[in-house]
Amino acid sequence: MTNYAVEVDGLRVVRGGREVVRGVTFTVPRGTVTGLLGPSGCGKTTLMRAVVGVQIVAGGAVTVLGHPAGSPALRRKIGYATQNPAIYTDLTVTEAVRYFAAILDAPAADVGRVIAEVGLTDHAHAVIGTLSGGEHSRANLAVALLGRPGLLVLDEPTVGLDPVLRDSLWDLFARLARQGTTLLVSSHVMDEAARCDRLLLMREGALLADDTPAALRDLTGAADLEQAFLRLIRDREAAIS
Repeated sequence: MTNYAVEVDGLRVVRGGREVVRGVTFTVPRGTVTGLLGPSGCGKTTLMRAVVGVQIVAGGAVTVLGHPAGSPALRRKIGYATQNPAIYTDLTVTEAVRYFAAILDAPAADVGRVIAEVGLTDHAHAVIGTLSGGEHSRANLAVALLGRPGLLVLDEPTVGLDPVLRDSLWDLFARLARQGTTLLVSSHVMDEAARCDRLLLMREGALLADDTPAALRDLTGAADLEQAFLRLIRDREAAIS
């Protein structure tokens, strides 16, 4: 067993004749929260799909928990929450989570646990179609938490949430990491970056940086991570020109 939950080597993805992920290489240490950050359209979602094993790739290799991405052995070891919730809107929160728990063969006790972890206990019997956008997203996240997966891949899980709920979810992510779960969390909100153990900064399909938040601030001399990201972009553009 390696010390890495995810190993990506020279990953290339081509869509519509355009290279949208361009030779990306990085590792994700086990039991950490790694943030995948960058502007909308930079390739974050495509990269996460490749990690989960549902993206056709043009080159490179992706290894997850010791297996090639997409291997049958990983089906119950990865929790994946997409930007667009894939949960049935005509069921209650409890019914929907119980349905997915049965598919995943997760313990029955997981249903109440994951609903509580995402802060939906008071809405457990509400029909999902009546929930707010943020509540709907949290119900989708609850499904990803079923079965205590070894790797959680979360695509912008805090979009549409108020600051209090965002803070509580990041507390949950840190707690899960302390318990041994590895998390790869995408966001385009730079103030969330400081909550991560490591950061992958992307722009236009390429990886600009792979380091800790403190190291990135030191490297760029920036006071905050948003300024560090902008400085990295300026330095890269200057090097190209």
